[in-house]
Amino acid sequence: MHKRIMKKWSSVFAELLLLLVKSVYYIGESIYYMFVPLLEKSLVDDIVLITGTGHGIGKCLAMQFADLCAKMVCVDINAQSNAETTKEINSKWKGKAIAYTCDVSTLEKVRKLGEKVKSEVGTVTILVNNAGIMPCKPLEAHDEITIKKIFDINVFAYFWMLDTFFPEMKAMNKGHLVVLSSMAGIIGLKNLVPYCASKFAVRG
Repeated sequence: MHKRIMKKWSSVFAELLLLLVKSVYYIGESIYYMFVPLLEKSLVDDIVLITGTGHGIGKCLAMQFADLCAKMVCVDINAQSNAETTKEINSKWKGKAIAYTCDVSTLEKVRKLGEKVKSEVGTVTILVNNAGIMPCKPLEAHDEITIKKIFDINVFAYFWMLDTFFPEMKAMNKGHLVVLSSMAGIIGLKNLVPYCASKFAVRG
């Protein structure tokens, strides 16, 4: 019994010591980068494709990437709101953004999107999977169709986009892949059970 307690406390002490060492290291690193900031990557030659750019986070990301001089490929199922996003970007940066309407939950449509983007814009070098839906209601109020739709858009669409655009990046040995999760993928929320599960899957 005594040995078990000693072993437990030794383990706790070792973890606290490791935490202390890491804390000192990261605080020192942060202070260093305050005075010697890292150089930001230039996005001038990059083509950035973001899904779900019609509103919300996707629209904000598109605006920010455009400000960094990247060529924007804006993808959304809602043609009207997506066109408004690209219009807003192009009013500031002429010819920076192109809008594409696509239901990214369908592999065949994503394949067609990939061919179109490749021929009309070029090879995507930064892919941001952002599109998602978040029906908010108790678990028992969700039906089979809604749950499937959440996973089709929030999870499977990410696979279809990766499957379509990643091979070109791999061939060039250049590119970045971004997938958006959520705090809902870490903690469970009673009115967002299928959504939480889908975002947990994205984290995986």
